[in-house]
Amino acid sequence: MPRRLPKGLIVSCQALNDEPLHSPFIMGRMALAALQGGAKGIRANSVDDINEIANVTGLPIIGIIKRDYPDSNVYITATMSEVDALMDSKADVIAMDATSSVRPSGESLESFVAAIRKRYPECLLMADCSTVEEAMIADQIGFDYIGTTLVGYTQQSTLSKIESNDFEIIRQILSKVNSPVIAEGNIDTPEKARRVLELGCHSVVVGSIITRPQVITKRFAQALK
Repeated sequence: MPRRLPKGLIVSCQALNDEPLHSPFIMGRMALAALQGGAKGIRANSVDDINEIANVTGLPIIGIIKRDYPDSNVYITATMSEVDALMDSKADVIAMDATSSVRPSGESLESFVAAIRKRYPECLLMADCSTVEEAMIADQIGFDYIGTTLVGYTQQSTLSKIESNDFEIIRQILSKVNSPVIAEGNIDTPEKARRVLELGCHSVVVGSIITRPQVITKRFAQALK
């Protein structure tokens, strides 16, 4: 049985093929460091990374597979092929793009989720959303968790900043959905992480500012110019 996500801090441990830390072993060690620092869960990309992290930490894992498709901008767990692979991994929750962006082959989000529920009735699903409206639709479809992962990263949310007006987007989502909300996306300070939990989010995912040293270094370097 998959485990539900704990409340508190979830650390995203990801490194893509062209990044210097790309390696299941390194991601496993990164996740172990996160565990030692107090993380309650991990978000990870690829079956190899997920399984390594599960073996090393024992923490609940949000699993994704990022893959580009020529007919779509959706790349986070975009098709049943990725879902099948993740169901054979040690992921506890499968996250996917739940935005209004056109999906591969033009499939609707609702039909995709229905197909997953039919094939894997016990699967826990997290919706990676970019707008309040997308979060509401994902909640109606029946996602187990609603995430703000893609706020500011889609064409329909280009002008949105997750922290604007004291996290107005998150506050609106919290007021309009029934499923637990997971704050994610540019939560890059302890103060922001604490605030979204104060507002009522179930948990908060923090990634680059903890696990991508090239991003952290760039912030320091730019500040010193």
